[in-house]
Amino acid sequence: MSPRVHLRDDYLESRLIRRRLVFSAVFIFVLITLVLGRLYVLQIVDYAHFSTLSDSNRVRIKALPPTRGLIFDRNGVVMANNLPSYRLEIVSEQVDDIDLTLQQLSRYIDFSEQDLKRFKEASHRRRPFESIPLKLNLDDTEVARLAVNLHQFKGVEINARLTRNYPLDELGVHALGYVGRVDTDDLTKVDEANYAGTSHIGKLGLEKFYEDELHGRVGIQQVEVNARGRTLRVLSEIPPVQGNNLYLTIDSKLQKAAELAFGDNAGSVVAIDPNNGEILALVSMPTFDPNLFVNGIGVDLYSELRDSLRRPLFNRALSGQYPPGSTTKPFYGLAGLENNTISKNKKVFCRGYYLLPNEERRYRDWKKEGHGLVDMKTAITQSCDVYFYDLAYSQGIDKMSAFMSEFGFGVKTSIDSTGEKPGIMPSREWKRKAQGMIWFPGETIITGIGQGAMLVTPLQLANSTAAMALKGKRYRPYLVGAIDSSQTDLVREIQPEVVGNYQLKREQNWQHIHKSMVNVVHGLRGTARGINRGLKYKVAGKTGTAQVYGVAQDEEYDAETVADKLRDHALFISYAPAEAPRIAVAVIVENGGSGSSVAAPIARKVMDAYLDRPS
Repeated sequence: MSPRVHLRDDYLESRLIRRRLVFSAVFIFVLITLVLGRLYVLQIVDYAHFSTLSDSNRVRIKALPPTRGLIFDRNGVVMANNLPSYRLEIVSEQVDDIDLTLQQLSRYIDFSEQDLKRFKEASHRRRPFESIPLKLNLDDTEVARLAVNLHQFKGVEINARLTRNYPLDELGVHALGYVGRVDTDDLTKVDEANYAGTSHIGKLGLEKFYEDELHGRVGIQQVEVNARGRTLRVLSEIPPVQGNNLYLTIDSKLQKAAELAFGDNAGSVVAIDPNNGEILALVSMPTFDPNLFVNGIGVDLYSELRDSLRRPLFNRALSGQYPPGSTTKPFYGLAGLENNTISKNKKVFCRGYYLLPNEERRYRDWKKEGHGLVDMKTAITQSCDVYFYDLAYSQGIDKMSAFMSEFGFGVKTSIDSTGEKPGIMPSREWKRKAQGMIWFPGETIITGIGQGAMLVTPLQLANSTAAMALKGKRYRPYLVGAIDSSQTDLVREIQPEVVGNYQLKREQNWQHIHKSMVNVVHGLRGTARGINRGLKYKVAGKTGTAQVYGVAQDEEYDAETVADKLRDHALFISYAPAEAPRIAVAVIVENGGSGSSVAAPIARKVMDAYLDRPS
């Protein structure tokens, strides 16, 4: 049987080949169409999108923080300025492993756990392309060590910035306040976009109150960068607008004299121009150095300041509330005359204590044996408590409260600063709302000598004294006298504002109180006669001593045996020259004892520093 022969079918083979060629051509055409279509989408349809992405790899937007405005005293002395410093900053989007970078950086520079915590908090609230500070205020050694190794770290920069500085150190710190690192809470209260690149913000005092004026407006810079994020050139720039400068009403020389006059005592002095409300000196002692807070104070040092028994961080001038003691007697005396409760010539017998009708409790005078028969002038001059117990009982608490409110007691002064307290001017209504209780006659008696529930701040007491000097006209006290605009070069002066203007019923009533206050300093038996030696001007004043704790009926106060923290507060108010007042002063010395021997001499030094200087 012969083998089977397979014959070639050329037609079928050619047909198969043609099919394969057609399929391949179609397949290749489809692929080319897809590629061309994709190229069209990439280069035409999505051009803008990918162009932006490309530019974002090449171009960076940098925020240019504005220069913070300066603060000057009334004579042009710089109290707050800006100094150049270097800081280590990181752009997080350019760093592949932030934890590894931080670990490697720690070989060349020391930074604390607090620095790391602040950096990580800032990283969460800032955009990835923003430069975030890790450590501020690098010294020369740190800068040099980092500079030679910076090529190892992508996204890490050393930038020169301006840092807040207080050249007078502790002087006037409770008026100025200070700036500190921006935190999350701060950013909720400001325009966050305007604080891009800004690391500091006002935390207290004038720095906080005038933050909008001092901060300025952020600038924008477009820069071209290389693959490692290093800046090659600046493409465009909108410069930042510098913050406005502040010119204070404070006299730095007077401020220094007032702080030195206090020595080691704790307390406050406020000096004010009664003719317009300008604060000439605002002192709270002890003080602290605000420069410690600018770049972040250490935990141990802050704890030391915070926990100190002397409370240097506490602004006594605005936030301290104290019983005013006998410094209220001229005001209550004027109230009695104006309300026709008493005449200036009426005499009251002081036997060393006062009794309410049908009561046995004795309200004691500071002078155990009493002052004898006294009229109003004598009562103010010698600070007789019994006279004012009787006057308070005759007037009643509601009349007293209403009159004292006319002079600013019990209300905030609305000074241009932070942390002010209102004090307390008690009344029946006040006690009902605050304590849900009725008012007792004995409370009226002790309020008549500035004790009990009545509380004042040193600022409030100074402002009320200034109002007394002007016969009832009261200005809003203020610390900033002018604002110098960085944009227009125009100086905007702050105008005095009258916030109270008590109209005297009889001019002679005020004249009588005025002469009595002059007699306190210049009279033979005045409680502040010790400061009149060598005075070149006349002073109207009033001493005060405020109890810190109560003394039982059968006990006597003995300053020698009482613990320092329980000793009486010493107070003194004054205005001078008496005939044409240019300065009003309130002094409170915590646990100082006697107003005449401790507080009055401080006020004398303040008035001398202001009135005795060459004009």
